[in-house]
Amino acid sequence: MQPMAMVVGTFVGLLLGGVTGFALQPAGPIPTEAEIRQILVNRIDEQKRSVGIVVGVVEPGGRRVVAHGQLATDNPTEVGGDSVFEIGSITKAFTAILLADLAGEGAVELEMPVQRQLGPDVTVPTRNGAAITLLHLATHSSGLPRLPSNMRPGNAANPYADYTVAQLNEFLSSYELERDIGETVEYSNLGAGLLGHALALNQETDYETLVSERLLEPLGMSDTSINLSPSQQERLAIGHSVQLRPVANWDLPTLAGAGALRSTVNDMLTFVEANLGLRESALEEAMADSQQSRRDFPAPGMRIGLGWVIRSGHGRELHWHNGGTGGYRSFLGFDLESQTGVVVLSNSGDSVDDLGFHLLDSRYRLVVPPALRTVVEVDPATYDDYVGRYELAENVVFTVTRRGDGLYVQITGQPRVEVFPESETKYFYRVVDAQITFGRGEDGAVDHLVLHQNDMDQRAERLTDG
Repeated sequence: MQPMAMVVGTFVGLLLGGVTGFALQPAGPIPTEAEIRQILVNRIDEQKRSVGIVVGVVEPGGRRVVAHGQLATDNPTEVGGDSVFEIGSITKAFTAILLADLAGEGAVELEMPVQRQLGPDVTVPTRNGAAITLLHLATHSSGLPRLPSNMRPGNAANPYADYTVAQLNEFLSSYELERDIGETVEYSNLGAGLLGHALALNQETDYETLVSERLLEPLGMSDTSINLSPSQQERLAIGHSVQLRPVANWDLPTLAGAGALRSTVNDMLTFVEANLGLRESALEEAMADSQQSRRDFPAPGMRIGLGWVIRSGHGRELHWHNGGTGGYRSFLGFDLESQTGVVVLSNSGDSVDDLGFHLLDSRYRLVVPPALRTVVEVDPATYDDYVGRYELAENVVFTVTRRGDGLYVQITGQPRVEVFPESETKYFYRVVDAQITFGRGEDGAVDHLVLHQNDMDQRAERLTDG
């Protein structure tokens, strides 16, 4: 597995996860237990998109948990509120709250250069006299790439496991930033992992101890950890690929702050309650600080706080984060105004973002599984006509590249993804239900592409520099 394929919570859902579409009706209350259960039955038993899914709901009147499915294809034990899942990049929200908490007591400052935490054995890259700060790391605006280029996993099934602090230091000391620090938001597992590492160094401990002592123990989240107890191991939902084949768990010893935590829906509901102010906590101020909007995120209607992504739509503001490791997908979102929140944990590689948003607001619709599409034979030389940059909206650009006999598309702030031909001009994604058609102008040159998704066709014009 190459580094670009390594996922620890992606934001592919921002344009390619099917949550941009909506039905034209007013939002209703969070569905009933029976309605949620039917959605899960459809998703697991009929659509075969997961093995087990647990949904947790928080409302001012209390919490409820709805589950369907089992721990593994070969383990019929039913999943429930105490089943353990990898939560992937939802970990980043914990890391950001740690930052806000330590800043609140004066142990660090948001504008503090991360270099000050790492010592003389590593040189963090600078650019035009500017230094990467802790705030840059928490808002994905450091200019660091999504992943370090010196990740060469010995075991592709557990790609972060053997990445060491020495390798991290080596990468930082040799990397040259390709854009100014703070210029734009570009999602970075590396940056979030570096933030967790730096905060642990500041407190002279390791990341798991730090998050446990400052967040998990004060909140009473006894079922959230990195290293599992025997009891948690027994309750672990086994991860599965999108084809529902069992896959290995992931370990992130160096970049733990990016996605190493494992948890249960019951514990995550406690976390949501604390963020909503429904549960008294000494972390109330730090959580409120992490929720403050800081910068535009490179997708329509999105901004970013400390860790949290903030989605505006339908007159509402939703704070959320998703997560993804090899065999798990997760979603956590909440609405501060209505005091409602949703957690979704699944033990397969199929995204649950659409389910999370739909439960929070029914105007965000559930994704219909992709239709079966067939790859046709196309001369790879055809791809050369399509290589370039296409602007969908301000700061949202499709970059189309050819690698050997493959065609790849990358949206601003998202990983590069291969697309497959169903004709010479129309290509489809396998990771989501979306297609792209390339179009030509009167002169015969390719001058635009059209994204087909959620019954919408969105045109992106080719840029002259592309």
